[in-house]
Amino acid sequence: MLSIFRRRNTSVTTTNIENHKTTEAASPDSLAIELRTAVMRTSRRLRVEATGEVITPGQYTVLALLHGNGPSTLRALADSEHVQAPSMTRIVNALADQGFVSRAANPDDGRQVRVDITDAGRAVLAEARNQRTAWLAQRVAGLSEEDRLILKRAARIMQEMSGT
Repeated sequence: MLSIFRRRNTSVTTTNIENHKTTEAASPDSLAIELRTAVMRTSRRLRVEATGEVITPGQYTVLALLHGNGPSTLRALADSEHVQAPSMTRIVNALADQGFVSRAANPDDGRQVRVDITDAGRAVLAEARNQRTAWLAQRVAGLSEEDRLILKRAARIMQEMSGT
């Protein structure tokens, strides 16, 4: 029996989804809807769980991009996050004010600013990732061994589907 955790106020409750079982195979369309919903809700919760007072979810994403892809221009960051340049400028300004990113002239085009993550940015990003992992591990720990094995297999399948 797989459980979904929901937080109401400050308490955690478990919702039994056993009654969603069917004897027939799931159609690709209905399974895609269920997977999309589960992934988006979990992703949203993970984004919120580890940000809060130090960095916002948007700032976390920018730090993760800079950490994974290296220095970038404001335009490239805005494009990758599908936001307008002024919105990305506000995010980067807040990160720079906290010392989590640095700015320098772009060596390829002096009119552009190049943004890079600092050591302090890497540290806050690592802490946020640790908090997210701890939040998820706490929920996984409450599952049965059978459900954990199912999730492990599902995680592998989803990674294969996404090409990672």
